[in-house]
Amino acid sequence: MKPISPWIWRRADWPVGALAYDAERAAPDLAEAYRMHGVLEGKAIAIGLGSTSQVALDALSDEVLATAAIEGERLSLDTVRSSVMRRLGLATSGPINRSVDGLVDVISDATTAIDTPLDEDRLCRWQSALFPGGTSGIHRIAVGRYRDHADPMQIVSGQPGREVVHYEAPPSEDVPAQMKRFIAWFADTSPVQASALPASRKPVDGFARAAIAHLWFESIHPFEDGNGRIGRAIVDMAMAQHLRQPVRLYSLSRQFLFSRSAYYDALNHAQRGETDVTAWVQWFARQSTAACHAASLVIDQAIEKRRFWEKQEGSDLHERQRKVLQRLLDDGDGGFLGGLNAEKYMKMTGVSKATATRDLSEMVTGGQLRSHGAGKAVRYYINVPGWSHGLAVEAIRVVQTPKEI
Repeated sequence: MKPISPWIWRRADWPVGALAYDAERAAPDLAEAYRMHGVLEGKAIAIGLGSTSQVALDALSDEVLATAAIEGERLSLDTVRSSVMRRLGLATSGPINRSVDGLVDVISDATTAIDTPLDEDRLCRWQSALFPGGTSGIHRIAVGRYRDHADPMQIVSGQPGREVVHYEAPPSEDVPAQMKRFIAWFADTSPVQASALPASRKPVDGFARAAIAHLWFESIHPFEDGNGRIGRAIVDMAMAQHLRQPVRLYSLSRQFLFSRSAYYDALNHAQRGETDVTAWVQWFARQSTAACHAASLVIDQAIEKRRFWEKQEGSDLHERQRKVLQRLLDDGDGGFLGGLNAEKYMKMTGVSKATATRDLSEMVTGGQLRSHGAGKAVRYYINVPGWSHGLAVEAIRVVQTPKEI
């Protein structure tokens, strides 16, 4: 049986300087990540997305929800959105949660204060913000400082007595020196520093730098808790420094959550491997591409929504009709399970059946809705070009009289 390789930090070539990658091997994956990001950025510019646009609000909310969910913590969507809106200076009467506010503050600080040095004090303040009560669950933890316990820092799974050790980080006594080297590398490889490099020394690619920073930080695991969330905030900061993008357009943590098992496997494989981390950089680049692709689809939907409402300019729609149409748009192609009918419309708007029937008929006649079926089985779908709602196109017909509803 092939012996398990030592943890990466136990290798003789564990970085006094930095982890390395083969730029030529990683080039195709990195190039595709840049291409997809360019497509995403172009779409965002085309529709004039601002920092308080719905897409931007959703992207930041997704990042907060996903980075917590990766650690098994499920946050309330309403609480997260409320916190994000307050952070962006928007009015909201939503719920307040100090832990959620702390996570939003960490991610926002990482992506906005990108020219502020990343140092020990800033990292410790981030970790402290994640645990405002000084506890993780019901357990008290070291907050606002590196871990200092004598026990090994291990990532384990399984029942007590049958645990599987997936990774063991450097001893607590080694953390300050390890982090000092990491922080120095992060500063030395920043885009600002790279611009001053001599021609003979090539700067580290921005996407590769973010990948390496995440792996390096997670391998040190400097805090008693919160390392995953802070490590992904460091990724956000590295990407923001590189792309200089004023608006967050995608959530890399959402992609990591979607590929959670593969994410853990890739990290674990890299932490057991050599200090040449090319495979990790390639995997990270592919996830960046996927995250940009997912965000691009979201922007496509935003464009479709805008076009839909532009067509409705001058339409004599009641506010309740607009509310229902917006809900159908937000749910996307086929997202409103089972389609809309008079009963669902009544529940959504509080109107009588006669009014629901009339409203639906008006929207079919006006071209806002399409219908499928007849009699009690009729269902209504938002009329967006290209949306099939999972139905055969030829089976969808226009209903123009209330008798057919």
